[in-house]
Amino acid sequence: MNEARDDTLAYQDLQPNDILAAVESLELRCDGRLLPLNSYENRVYQVGLDEGSPVVAKFYRPGRWSDAAIQEEHDFAAELAERDVPVVPPLRRAGSSLHRHAAFRFSVSPRVAGREPELDDLGLLRQVGRLVGRLHLCGELRDFVHRPRLTPARLGTESSRFLLEHGFLPEPLRPAYESLCRDLLAAVEDAWALVQPREIRLHGDFHPGNVLVHDGQVRIVDLDDCVSGPAVQDLWMFLSGERAEQEPQLAELLAGYLEFRRFDLAELRLVEPLRSLRIMHYAAWIARRWQDPAFRIAFPWFGTPRYWDEHVLSLREQLALVQEPPLEWLPPQTADNAY
Repeated sequence: MNEARDDTLAYQDLQPNDILAAVESLELRCDGRLLPLNSYENRVYQVGLDEGSPVVAKFYRPGRWSDAAIQEEHDFAAELAERDVPVVPPLRRAGSSLHRHAAFRFSVSPRVAGREPELDDLGLLRQVGRLVGRLHLCGELRDFVHRPRLTPARLGTESSRFLLEHGFLPEPLRPAYESLCRDLLAAVEDAWALVQPREIRLHGDFHPGNVLVHDGQVRIVDLDDCVSGPAVQDLWMFLSGERAEQEPQLAELLAGYLEFRRFDLAELRLVEPLRSLRIMHYAAWIARRWQDPAFRIAFPWFGTPRYWDEHVLSLREQLALVQEPPLEWLPPQTADNAY
């Protein structure tokens, strides 16, 4: 059995004593309290300490990111914090933020309190827009070297190919799925070619679950999926509902964003293409992790005929949405109705 396989088995069998031993290897004395936190890709725990507030320990899935890619994520978080962007960078111990203990790679971060934002709170959406604008001001200063790029090929083409090549699609649905993916990815590529977006360093997975609100302030968490890509990627997941509901939300997000950074309105054409890529990538993500027992427990409905029927239907709906005119920016109205 090779070393990578050994690390994967150890990761899937991560035990409380492994977690405590890893954290205590950094000369942090644990009090034995462990609380699993919501994470599928990595194993994340709140760990109580004898002195001071609890910390959050993240154990990285073997084979997902290289050490260099993880370190680049940590360095990006530290860079943002140095510029007073409210993020939660990993703690450095003995000059390092990425640590090893036995078969595990892990990091330790301060625990921060907060709740998810409510998308119907337009004032809060403006704060989120400001936050993303500040993040992107930093993100455009230099390029990632070891992190991936957000492209239709990586999220769309590779995802559909994986599902087809590994037999996840029920045979009766394969022709419809292949034809639909071909048409949808062609439409996505056309939108990309028309916009030709500038790539900058992004959070990459910026949705309400990765924002904490506490005492009226918003804070970014979890840069684990940071990538290079178009700026709108860090905005569109805060849009929900029908078009008439999304445009006021977009207005608030951009009102906050534009206080700090220019936004290329042509990128609004990429909102539905990006949503389509996320749907495709999500299905392939679960499929790639299907041998992890935690995924079989968390997603028992995955792979059922009903799941694939609904997946194909959602892609068909996305094809129609990608072909519609993009969202329009409606400047928010002030009290005197003049923005």
